[in-house]
Amino acid sequence: QVQLVESGGGLVQAGGSLRLSCTASGRIFGIPDMGWYRQPPGKQRELVAVITSGGSTNYADSVKGRFTISRDIAKNTVYLQMNSLKPEDTAVYYCNFEVGSRSSWGQGTQVTVSS
Repeated sequence: QVQLVESGGGLVQAGGSLRLSCTASGRIFGIPDMGWYRQPPGKQRELVAVITSGGSTNYADSVKGRFTISRDIAKNTVYLQMNSLKPEDTAVYYCNFEVGSRSSWGQGTQVTVSS
């Protein structure tokens, strides 16, 4: 019943920046844990960043210092600010909300970083 829609992906040069957004619709009770995952071509999906219901954040080692996750609870939106992008950041990025006992996923947005 919860639908997530990502936006903000695209093609950027190495060293550039990009901001991803993910907005949820549907019934959400309380404050969910929110996260971003990515799946590089030919590889498994991996966790990028998470912001818990209490507001604490965690990042994959590969993106620490470059990416920032944030949220607007009133808008049911989570953001991922990506700076100093590298070619290895190229992937389909997915947002995730943990709503009660259910996981909701967005459709994915492509991020491509050229050399």
